[in-house]
Amino acid sequence: MSNLPLVSNAIRFLSVDAVQLANSGHPGMPMGMSDIAVVLWKNHLKHNPQNPKWFNRDRFVLSNGHGSMLLYSLLHLSGYPISIDDIKGFRKLGSKTPGHPEYDIEIGIETTTGPLGQGLSNGVGMALAEKHLAAKFNKENLKVIDHYTYVFLGDGCLMEGISHEACSFAGTHNLGKLICLYDDNGISIDGEVSSWFSDDTQKRFESYNWQVIKVDGHNLKEIDQAISTAKENADQPTLICCKTKIGFGSPNKEGTSGVHGAALGDDEVKLTREKLGWEYPPFTIPREVYEVFDAKATGKAYEDDWNNLLNNYQVDYPEDHSELLRTSSNDLPDNFEDKFNEFLSNCVEETLKLATRKASQTCLEFFCAQLPEMIGGSADLTGSNNTLSSSNTELLPESPEGTHIYYGVREFGMTGITNGMILHGGIKPYSGTFLVFMDYARNAVRLSALMKIPNIFVYTHDSIGLGEDGPTHQPIEHLVTLRATPNLNNWRPADLTETAVAWHNAVSSRTAPTSLILTRQGLPSIVDNKDTAELIKHGGYALKFDNNSEVNLVASGSEVHLIMDAANDLEAENILCNIASIPCLDIFKAQSDEYKNEVIDPTKPTLFVEALHPDSWLTIAKPEDAVIGIKTFGESAPGDELMKEFGFTVENIISSVKKLI
Repeated sequence: MSNLPLVSNAIRFLSVDAVQLANSGHPGMPMGMSDIAVVLWKNHLKHNPQNPKWFNRDRFVLSNGHGSMLLYSLLHLSGYPISIDDIKGFRKLGSKTPGHPEYDIEIGIETTTGPLGQGLSNGVGMALAEKHLAAKFNKENLKVIDHYTYVFLGDGCLMEGISHEACSFAGTHNLGKLICLYDDNGISIDGEVSSWFSDDTQKRFESYNWQVIKVDGHNLKEIDQAISTAKENADQPTLICCKTKIGFGSPNKEGTSGVHGAALGDDEVKLTREKLGWEYPPFTIPREVYEVFDAKATGKAYEDDWNNLLNNYQVDYPEDHSELLRTSSNDLPDNFEDKFNEFLSNCVEETLKLATRKASQTCLEFFCAQLPEMIGGSADLTGSNNTLSSSNTELLPESPEGTHIYYGVREFGMTGITNGMILHGGIKPYSGTFLVFMDYARNAVRLSALMKIPNIFVYTHDSIGLGEDGPTHQPIEHLVTLRATPNLNNWRPADLTETAVAWHNAVSSRTAPTSLILTRQGLPSIVDNKDTAELIKHGGYALKFDNNSEVNLVASGSEVHLIMDAANDLEAENILCNIASIPCLDIFKAQSDEYKNEVIDPTKPTLFVEALHPDSWLTIAKPEDAVIGIKTFGESAPGDELMKEFGFTVENIISSVKKLI
């Protein structure tokens, strides 16, 4: 402990100097939390800077991500590949040290944070993943999965609604290896929080079934003892409330909002150096700090011990060992593609009318049986989202080895938790709700795309076709929003075969999340041969293409059968139509121009039909093209009546084609 105050001040001044150089950033939190950080990282955190991907490492999440310089300083001083030059590049274009932490496991950053509260939900997901994998793989004498998840958080994280969703869930699931350290400094951007945040945090978390410990956030021994006590409680997550001073050491700004989100200024930096006795110039760290805090040797020893344990595990449990390595690497089984192709052939032969939410469940019967690492879940809509397959067992507090989670009505928390599960590794989660309630989870969906992690979102009841629940439950603008999100694949399949390909794309993805947009109402089978089925993976394909056609008809999902029926009626009037299904516009747009022109003839006018907001199609439409969509909120009535009311009928398609040509 004797050398840790020196390390703590090193972190303070790396943070202060980096913010000062950038003239932008948040120095207050790193100055206030550095004492907590050095105790955790030196005395408790099990990690290896030489192998940031070591699977049994403790996870560290900075939920109050505006204090990013705290994390960058910790990584630099402990031996990760973040140099002093990287620290000097704070908030500069292309640097390793952006304004808020961005997921980069190669340099030790476990998740992207900044939108407050989401890092906390990620931490819950990581702790849940650890508990599940431990129950699945550990043996009485060989605990190959055994680590903690630590989360730093602030007042803002606790004010965000997602903190209630995630922390209530964590307490219910007895996540004893989740330890959160709360920067209780009473200050946010607007000033002292007491006027707008007067919760009794201790009682709140105790009501969630958490252990709560209060400490002086600048007393190293108290912090150390609190973390040790938290680690001894296997049945409850722990919140350590650390009373701190934001901007600790700044003579004129300590304890004020003025140090929250702005550089101290040259004069105040000088005064702070004098007050804390820091005699070193900017970005100069004494050798003693590196010697005390470097974690490469201890990290290697931790991992070597684990590898020895894993070798014994391989001898005694070779099949479990092989499965652990496969799933932790996010690899599919060797024979997976052959089995999927057989399943796909069976889908092509299926002719029953089927809602695509039911088609999705049929697909899950295959995928969950083949991939035991798949863990499903739903926000209190399991029977409506059809996320539970016969291969699933319930993941409950007393059965963490289960593979289906009841998230309750917690769409945002659910999505943040599943992001955390993916970031932990070894699990392939998917979660469900109605498409209209994607709004609740929107920011977590965005972060999954930004982090390039392959989360899977099952969104059912995809249009006005859901019927009587009315406009509060009928999505209109939601798919446009999802399609506008970079690096997100959005599938709206028309039948079982398209749904199977969509699911295959989702479970095979390594760098992009997927949303599956599914109907409540039954749809006829569209794809009737394997050759056509192979084309679905391109995001769009031609069901019929003739150079002599006068018009292209294009649709997705529940409207594909309408354009097929309309084309048949038009052909009886000697008007030939090309027909294209575009279940994933995002992937289709990434295809070559040659392929896209073989699906939608660019020399012909095109009518797009989709029972959602039309703006998505304007990204590929020509000026002379037309779209049948919906720009108003829906109504409460049976689904078939609503489709007719809003113009999604064969008759309206025929009329629109005649106007177009």
